[in-house]
Amino acid sequence: MFGSAGAAGSGTRISRALLHFLVVLAAGGATVLAGPGASGAEAASVCSGRPQKTVGFATGELRVYKNRGYACAVTVAKKPGTRRAMSVSLQPRGGNPVVDSGDYTHRAGPVTVHALNRCVRATGVVSGKKGSTGWILC
Repeated sequence: MFGSAGAAGSGTRISRALLHFLVVLAAGGATVLAGPGASGAEAASVCSGRPQKTVGFATGELRVYKNRGYACAVTVAKKPGTRRAMSVSLQPRGGNPVVDSGDYTHRAGPVTVHALNRCVRATGVVSGKKGSTGWILC
């Protein structure tokens, strides 16, 4: 009643279709779970290194990371989605600050500076409210 070649062929097609459906479903589920406001994973992906300091303020959060001889900073809005003035600044002691500013929907930065054996300070601004670290990583 069932030919071995035909059954195997159609079974393979069904299995591949099922596998494809499950992969798409899993990817969609991950997007729903993570959501557009999953900024923790996003910040981790834009700055390499270990988190060193997080400063929360009324409209956002300033995050500073360190990797080998470099420091990296981003400013993330608490409520992403609407375009508004945002900036992030990172300055090594004895050097000029590196700044990223503009009208963004969820994040300003990343900005990176060489910070081997140097203190840095960071400032983040979202809609006129700001947070800063003072001198850190000394």
